[in-house]
Amino acid sequence: MKTFLTKILLFPCLVSTALFFGCKENSAEQNSKELAINTLDTSNTIKEKPSKKPLSEDFKKYWYNGKAEITSYTLEQARYGQLREGHSVLIYVTEPFLPKKQVKADGKNADNVNVLKLNATKKFLTGIYPYSVMSSTFYPVYDNQHAIKTSLSMQEWCGHVYSQINNRDQFEFTSHSYFESEADQNLSLEKDLLENEIWTKIRIDPSDLPTGNLKIIPSLEYIRLRHKELKAYNATANFSTHNGVSSYTITYPNLERTLTINFTSEFPYTIENWTEEFKSGFGPKAKMLTTKATKLKSLKTAYWGQNGNEDMILRDSLGLK
Repeated sequence: MKTFLTKILLFPCLVSTALFFGCKENSAEQNSKELAINTLDTSNTIKEKPSKKPLSEDFKKYWYNGKAEITSYTLEQARYGQLREGHSVLIYVTEPFLPKKQVKADGKNADNVNVLKLNATKKFLTGIYPYSVMSSTFYPVYDNQHAIKTSLSMQEWCGHVYSQINNRDQFEFTSHSYFESEADQNLSLEKDLLENEIWTKIRIDPSDLPTGNLKIIPSLEYIRLRHKELKAYNATANFSTHNGVSSYTITYPNLERTLTINFTSEFPYTIENWTEEFKSGFGPKAKMLTTKATKLKSLKTAYWGQNGNEDMILRDSLGLK
Protein backbone atom coordinates (compact mmCIF):
# COMPACT_ATOMS: atom_id res chain seq x y z
CA MET A 1 0.00 0.00 0.00
CA LYS A 2 2.82 2.39 0.97
CA THR A 3 4.64 1.63 -2.28
CA PHE A 4 1.42 2.29 -4.24
CA LEU A 5 0.86 5.65 -2.52
CA THR A 6 4.48 6.61 -3.14
CA LYS A 7 4.06 5.95 -6.86
CA ILE A 8 0.88 8.02 -6.93
CA LEU A 9 2.58 10.93 -5.20
CA LEU A 10 5.65 10.73 -7.41
CA PHE A 11 3.71 10.50 -10.66
CA PRO A 12 2.70 14.21 -10.86
CA CYS A 13 6.28 15.20 -10.16
CA LEU A 14 7.57 12.97 -12.91
CA VAL A 15 4.98 14.35 -15.33
CA SER A 16 5.81 17.93 -14.35
CA THR A 17 9.52 17.24 -14.74
CA ALA A 18 8.96 15.68 -18.15
CA LEU A 19 6.80 18.58 -19.25
CA PHE A 20 9.38 21.06 -17.97
CA PHE A 21 12.27 19.56 -19.85
CA GLY A 22 10.07 18.86 -22.88
CA CYS A 23 9.03 22.52 -23.04
CA LYS A 24 12.59 23.61 -22.46
CA GLU A 25 13.79 21.49 -25.35
CA ASN A 26 10.99 22.73 -27.63
CA SER A 27 11.73 26.30 -26.61
CA ALA A 28 15.41 25.91 -27.49
CA GLU A 29 14.45 24.36 -30.80
CA GLN A 30 12.06 27.22 -31.50
CA ASN A 31 14.71 29.82 -30.64
CA SER A 32 17.08 28.11 -33.03
CA LYS A 33 14.48 28.22 -35.77
CA GLU A 34 13.72 31.87 -35.11
CA LEU A 35 17.40 32.72 -35.30
CA ALA A 36 17.77 30.77 -38.53
CA ILE A 37 15.05 32.86 -40.17
CA ASN A 38 17.51 35.76 -40.19
CA THR A 39 14.84 38.41 -40.02
CA LEU A 40 15.40 42.07 -39.33
CA ASP A 41 13.49 43.87 -36.57
CA THR A 42 11.87 47.03 -37.90
CA SER A 43 9.05 47.31 -35.37
CA ASN A 44 9.00 49.36 -32.19
CA THR A 45 9.51 46.27 -30.04
CA ILE A 46 12.97 44.97 -29.25
CA LYS A 47 13.68 41.48 -30.54
CA GLU A 48 16.77 39.34 -30.23
CA LYS A 49 19.16 40.34 -32.98
CA PRO A 50 20.95 37.65 -35.01
CA SER A 51 24.50 37.08 -33.88
CA LYS A 52 27.25 38.82 -35.83
CA LYS A 53 29.96 36.88 -37.60
CA PRO A 54 33.45 38.23 -36.85
CA LEU A 55 35.15 40.31 -39.54
CA SER A 56 38.68 39.40 -40.55
CA GLU A 57 41.49 41.94 -40.42
CA ASP A 58 41.88 41.59 -44.18
CA PHE A 59 38.21 42.51 -44.62
CA LYS A 60 38.54 45.59 -42.39
CA LYS A 61 41.69 46.82 -44.15
CA TYR A 62 40.20 46.35 -47.62
CA TRP A 63 36.67 47.63 -47.08
CA TYR A 64 37.07 50.22 -44.31
CA ASN A 65 39.66 52.46 -45.95
CA GLY A 66 37.34 55.19 -47.22
CA LYS A 67 37.34 53.92 -50.81
CA ALA A 68 35.02 52.01 -53.09
CA GLU A 69 35.97 49.18 -55.42
CA ILE A 70 34.94 49.88 -59.02
CA THR A 71 35.27 47.16 -61.66
CA SER A 72 34.33 47.45 -65.33
CA TYR A 73 33.30 44.55 -67.58
CA THR A 74 32.76 44.09 -71.28
CA LEU A 75 29.18 42.95 -71.81
CA GLU A 76 27.33 40.79 -74.29
CA GLN A 77 23.68 41.14 -73.27
CA ALA A 78 20.95 38.92 -74.65
CA ARG A 79 17.88 40.99 -75.51
CA TYR A 80 15.06 40.41 -78.01
CA GLY A 81 16.70 37.25 -79.34
CA GLN A 82 20.05 38.89 -80.16
CA LEU A 83 23.32 39.62 -78.34
CA ARG A 84 24.07 43.31 -77.72
CA GLU A 85 27.47 44.81 -76.97
CA GLY A 86 27.79 47.07 -73.98
CA HIS A 87 29.50 47.43 -70.62
CA SER A 88 28.76 46.73 -66.99
CA VAL A 89 30.21 48.24 -63.82
CA LEU A 90 30.10 46.79 -60.30
CA ILE A 91 30.63 49.33 -57.49
CA TYR A 92 31.13 47.87 -54.00
CA VAL A 93 31.43 50.07 -50.92
CA THR A 94 30.69 49.81 -47.20
CA GLU A 95 28.40 52.33 -45.54
CA PRO A 96 26.12 52.75 -42.48
CA PHE A 97 22.48 51.89 -43.07
CA LEU A 98 19.32 52.62 -41.08
CA PRO A 99 17.27 49.40 -40.79
CA LYS A 100 13.93 51.10 -40.00
CA LYS A 101 14.02 53.83 -42.64
CA GLN A 102 16.02 51.50 -44.92
CA VAL A 103 18.24 54.23 -46.30
CA LYS A 104 21.88 55.24 -45.94
CA ALA A 105 22.49 56.90 -42.58
CA ASP A 106 23.57 60.55 -42.64
CA GLY A 107 25.59 60.15 -39.44
CA LYS A 108 26.38 57.95 -36.45
CA ASN A 109 23.42 56.18 -34.90
CA ALA A 110 23.22 53.31 -32.42
CA ASP A 111 20.79 51.54 -34.75
CA ASN A 112 23.04 51.75 -37.81
CA VAL A 113 23.84 48.50 -39.60
CA ASN A 114 27.10 48.30 -41.53
CA VAL A 115 26.38 47.06 -45.03
CA LEU A 116 28.35 46.15 -48.11
CA LYS A 117 26.49 47.95 -50.88
CA LEU A 118 26.60 46.86 -54.50
CA ASN A 119 25.53 49.22 -57.26
CA ALA A 120 25.53 47.20 -60.48
CA THR A 121 25.04 48.97 -63.79
CA LYS A 122 24.57 47.88 -67.39
CA LYS A 123 24.42 49.93 -70.58
CA PHE A 124 23.74 48.50 -74.03
CA LEU A 125 21.93 49.39 -77.26
CA THR A 126 18.95 47.65 -78.81
CA GLY A 127 18.94 49.00 -82.35
CA ILE A 128 18.31 52.74 -82.31
CA TYR A 129 17.55 53.04 -78.61
CA PRO A 130 19.64 52.49 -75.44
CA TYR A 131 19.06 50.50 -72.26
CA SER A 132 20.30 51.66 -68.86
CA VAL A 133 19.96 49.24 -65.94
CA MET A 134 20.98 49.73 -62.31
CA SER A 135 20.41 47.58 -59.25
CA SER A 136 21.37 48.35 -55.65
CA THR A 137 21.71 45.81 -52.84
CA PHE A 138 22.41 46.59 -49.19
CA TYR A 139 23.76 43.53 -47.39
CA PRO A 140 24.95 43.41 -43.73
CA VAL A 141 28.71 42.89 -43.53
CA TYR A 142 28.20 40.39 -40.71
CA ASP A 143 26.48 38.02 -43.16
CA ASN A 144 23.85 37.20 -40.53
CA GLN A 145 20.59 38.11 -42.27
CA HIS A 146 19.05 38.76 -45.65
CA ALA A 147 19.76 41.95 -47.58
CA ILE A 148 18.00 44.85 -45.90
CA LYS A 149 16.94 46.25 -49.26
CA THR A 150 17.45 45.67 -52.95
CA SER A 151 16.12 47.84 -55.78
CA LEU A 152 16.17 48.15 -59.56
CA SER A 153 15.67 50.96 -62.06
CA MET A 154 15.59 50.51 -65.83
CA GLN A 155 15.30 53.13 -68.53
CA GLU A 156 14.83 52.86 -72.29
CA TRP A 157 12.94 54.87 -74.87
CA CYS A 158 9.65 53.01 -74.33
CA GLY A 159 9.61 54.16 -70.70
CA HIS A 160 11.15 53.49 -67.30
CA VAL A 161 10.40 51.13 -64.42
CA TYR A 162 11.34 50.86 -60.76
CA SER A 163 11.04 48.02 -58.25
CA GLN A 164 12.20 47.44 -54.68
CA ILE A 165 12.24 44.75 -52.00
CA ASN A 166 12.35 45.83 -48.36
CA ASN A 167 13.27 43.36 -45.63
CA ARG A 168 10.71 43.77 -42.83
CA ASP A 169 8.51 41.13 -41.16
CA GLN A 170 8.30 39.72 -44.66
CA PHE A 171 9.84 40.83 -47.94
CA GLU A 172 7.76 43.78 -49.10
CA PHE A 173 7.82 44.25 -52.87
CA THR A 174 6.90 47.52 -54.58
CA SER A 175 6.99 48.04 -58.32
CA HIS A 176 6.05 50.74 -60.82
CA SER A 177 5.92 50.13 -64.56
CA TYR A 178 4.55 51.73 -67.71
CA PHE A 179 3.10 48.34 -68.80
CA GLU A 180 -0.64 48.03 -68.15
CA SER A 181 -0.34 44.39 -67.06
CA GLU A 182 2.30 45.31 -64.44
CA ALA A 183 1.51 48.92 -63.53
CA ASP A 184 1.78 49.52 -59.75
CA GLN A 185 2.29 46.49 -57.54
CA ASN A 186 2.56 45.91 -53.80
CA LEU A 187 2.89 42.44 -52.33
CA SER A 188 4.56 40.45 -49.55
CA LEU A 189 6.80 37.40 -49.90
CA GLU A 190 8.23 34.81 -47.56
CA LYS A 191 11.93 35.30 -46.87
CA ASP A 192 13.71 33.02 -49.29
CA LEU A 193 17.21 33.53 -50.64
CA LEU A 194 17.54 36.58 -52.89
CA GLU A 195 19.62 36.18 -56.02
CA ASN A 196 20.54 39.86 -55.69
CA GLU A 197 22.18 39.29 -52.30
CA ILE A 198 24.42 36.47 -53.57
CA TRP A 199 26.72 38.99 -55.26
CA THR A 200 27.52 40.55 -51.88
CA LYS A 201 27.64 37.26 -49.96
CA ILE A 202 30.41 36.17 -52.33
CA ARG A 203 32.53 39.20 -51.43
CA ILE A 204 32.14 38.58 -47.68
CA ASP A 205 32.32 34.80 -47.25
CA PRO A 206 31.76 32.53 -50.27
CA SER A 207 32.16 29.44 -48.08
CA ASP A 208 28.76 30.33 -46.62
CA LEU A 209 26.97 30.14 -49.98
CA PRO A 210 24.07 27.64 -49.87
CA THR A 211 24.16 24.65 -52.22
CA GLY A 212 21.78 21.90 -53.24
CA ASN A 213 18.05 22.22 -53.85
CA LEU A 214 16.87 25.68 -52.86
CA LYS A 215 14.09 28.22 -53.19
CA ILE A 216 15.48 31.44 -54.70
CA ILE A 217 13.89 34.73 -55.69
CA PRO A 218 15.51 35.62 -59.06
CA SER A 219 17.14 39.00 -59.62
CA LEU A 220 14.84 41.98 -60.10
CA GLU A 221 16.58 42.59 -63.43
CA TYR A 222 15.68 39.17 -64.78
CA ILE A 223 12.09 39.41 -63.50
CA ARG A 224 11.69 42.75 -65.27
CA LEU A 225 13.36 41.83 -68.57
CA ARG A 226 11.44 38.56 -68.89
CA HIS A 227 8.18 39.85 -67.32
CA LYS A 228 8.06 36.95 -64.88
CA GLU A 229 6.11 36.72 -61.63
CA LEU A 230 8.15 37.76 -58.63
CA LYS A 231 8.28 34.73 -56.33
CA ALA A 232 10.68 32.07 -55.11
CA TYR A 233 11.45 29.43 -57.75
CA ASN A 234 12.89 25.96 -57.36
CA ALA A 235 16.62 26.04 -58.05
CA THR A 236 19.80 24.04 -57.60
CA ALA A 237 23.08 25.68 -56.61
CA ASN A 238 26.59 24.29 -56.99
CA PHE A 239 29.98 25.52 -55.81
CA SER A 240 33.31 24.48 -57.35
CA THR A 241 36.94 25.66 -57.44
CA HIS A 242 39.57 25.18 -60.14
CA ASN A 243 43.00 26.82 -60.55
CA GLY A 244 42.34 29.60 -58.07
CA VAL A 245 38.92 30.51 -59.46
CA SER A 246 35.67 29.54 -57.75
CA SER A 247 32.33 29.20 -59.51
CA TYR A 248 28.85 29.47 -58.09
CA THR A 249 26.13 28.21 -60.42
CA ILE A 250 22.37 28.53 -59.98
CA THR A 251 20.00 26.64 -62.26
CA TYR A 252 16.25 27.37 -62.41
CA PRO A 253 14.66 24.41 -64.24
CA ASN A 254 11.20 25.99 -64.58
CA LEU A 255 12.68 29.21 -65.94
CA GLU A 256 15.17 27.45 -68.25
CA ARG A 257 17.84 29.74 -66.84
CA THR A 258 21.37 29.25 -65.48
CA LEU A 259 23.56 31.87 -63.82
CA THR A 260 27.27 31.26 -63.15
CA ILE A 261 29.44 33.73 -61.23
CA ASN A 262 33.22 33.19 -61.33
CA PHE A 263 35.43 34.82 -58.69
CA THR A 264 38.90 34.50 -57.19
CA SER A 265 39.12 31.83 -54.50
CA GLU A 266 41.17 34.03 -52.17
CA PHE A 267 40.14 37.26 -50.46
CA PRO A 268 38.90 39.77 -51.63
CA TYR A 269 37.02 37.29 -53.86
CA THR A 270 36.91 39.61 -56.86
CA ILE A 271 34.32 38.78 -59.49
CA GLU A 272 36.14 37.93 -62.72
CA ASN A 273 33.23 37.19 -65.02
CA TRP A 274 29.72 35.78 -65.16
CA THR A 275 27.37 34.13 -67.63
CA GLU A 276 23.58 33.97 -67.71
CA GLU A 277 21.86 31.55 -70.08
CA PHE A 278 18.14 31.99 -70.68
CA LYS A 279 15.52 32.26 -73.40
CA SER A 280 15.72 35.64 -75.11
CA GLY A 281 12.92 37.03 -77.22
CA PHE A 282 9.22 36.30 -76.94
CA GLY A 283 6.86 33.75 -78.41
CA PRO A 284 7.99 31.06 -80.86
CA LYS A 285 11.04 33.12 -81.87
CA ALA A 286 12.52 33.00 -78.36
CA LYS A 287 15.81 31.12 -78.22
CA MET A 288 18.47 30.21 -75.70
CA LEU A 289 21.25 32.81 -75.59
CA THR A 290 24.03 33.50 -73.11
CA THR A 291 24.76 36.91 -71.61
CA LYS A 292 28.48 37.26 -70.82
CA ALA A 293 30.40 39.81 -68.77
CA THR A 294 34.22 39.73 -68.59
CA LYS A 295 36.38 41.77 -66.24
CA LEU A 296 38.08 44.71 -67.91
CA LYS A 297 39.73 46.92 -65.26
CA SER A 298 39.39 47.69 -61.56
CA LEU A 299 40.38 50.45 -59.17
CA LYS A 300 39.87 51.50 -55.54
CA THR A 301 38.90 55.16 -55.20
CA ALA A 302 36.57 57.58 -53.43
CA TYR A 303 34.60 58.26 -56.62
CA TRP A 304 31.96 60.45 -54.90
CA GLY A 305 34.51 63.24 -54.60
CA GLN A 306 35.77 62.93 -58.17
CA ASN A 307 33.03 64.80 -59.99
CA GLY A 308 34.98 67.53 -61.79
CA ASN A 309 35.62 67.67 -65.52
CA GLU A 310 39.27 67.01 -64.78
CA ASP A 311 38.27 63.68 -63.19
CA MET A 312 36.80 62.30 -66.42
CA ILE A 313 40.23 60.91 -67.25
CA LEU A 314 39.63 58.30 -64.54
CA ARG A 315 37.05 56.67 -66.80
CA ASP A 316 39.91 55.84 -69.15
CA SER A 317 41.52 53.81 -66.36
CA LEU A 318 38.34 51.72 -66.30
CA GLY A 319 38.16 51.40 -70.06
CA LEU A 320 34.89 53.30 -70.16
CA LYS A 321 34.05 55.80 -72.92
